[in-house]
Amino acid sequence: MSHTIGAAPTGRGRPGPPDRTRILLSVPAAEAAAFFPPDTRRDLAELGKVRAAEPGELNTPDSFRAAVEGVQVIVTAWGFPRLDAGRLAAAPDLRFVMHAASSLHALVSDDFWAAGIPVSQAGAAMAPAVAELSLSFTLSLLRRTHRFDHALRSGSSWETARGAERAREIGGARIGVVGASRTGRRYIDACRALGAPVVVYDPYLAESDPLAPLSVALPHLLATSDVVAVHAPDTQETRGMIGAAEIAAIRDGACFVNTARPSIVDMDALYAAVSTGRIDAALDVFDREPLPEGDRWRALPNVLLTPHLAGATADSRRRAGRIVVEEVRRHLAGEPLEHALTREDLERMG
Repeated sequence: MSHTIGAAPTGRGRPGPPDRTRILLSVPAAEAAAFFPPDTRRDLAELGKVRAAEPGELNTPDSFRAAVEGVQVIVTAWGFPRLDAGRLAAAPDLRFVMHAASSLHALVSDDFWAAGIPVSQAGAAMAPAVAELSLSFTLSLLRRTHRFDHALRSGSSWETARGAERAREIGGARIGVVGASRTGRRYIDACRALGAPVVVYDPYLAESDPLAPLSVALPHLLATSDVVAVHAPDTQETRGMIGAAEIAAIRDGACFVNTARPSIVDMDALYAAVSTGRIDAALDVFDREPLPEGDRWRALPNVLLTPHLAGATADSRRRAGRIVVEEVRRHLAGEPLEHALTREDLERMG
């Protein structure tokens, strides 16, 4: 979701002159070069005086106050301290927050929204990457690649490996998508481009939405889809949305893909269904992360697992860095922001 919300004309939201703008860049060192390669870092530096600080080094009041002194723009990512009343008081010059990642829940507070500071995020940069992994999962599960690979690597005979249930092609598989998010829409487009019939469940789809003709009720989607792919956000409404009853309703032999959030799914019920071989699954997210070495999911031959990296491609990181630079530029120029979020947006997006 994106919006064209301009910077507020008065108070905390007023842009400052670029020649006097101070920017705090606080992105984990392990990710900084991916978000901000030399050309992107140079473009950010042209917008103001950039000061870098590790998010983990800003947790004490004194360290935070020293880092934000005189700063008008903060560029954040994972691990940045929550912007509560105390930290906002320590940053009286703050006029704009640009989050280089996606979810803002750990960053903003009631006090932040009350202060009226504009905030944008670069989550749109990750949508193509997450959708692509979800598509890769879908294709792999349908073709039984994970089962063949496991059989050959675990020492099964050639004939035994070939004895898995016959593979499917995506063009003949019905795809059910839970959540018409940015990522969900990219995934839907990719599946349809490969000839797959798609249905979608999202209670917020408007009648005028291009996806409205594909809309079905969740029970129907679960009972009739060959692949169930979760692309819903983590909100109060979606937590536990796919519980034991919903998993039981998934047709035998179907595939389950989750690159969204584990909170949406009853992971115990999902494990029970997958461990019997009734359905196969591909997961990028787990209720315990990092996934323990002896975790139950690791031993199943009919699952594909990745360590919560769906959105972390080299390309998505570069896109996010460019979004950061362009949003900061728009803010300083007093132009409408393309990726700004409101409190109401956050309640829906997760």
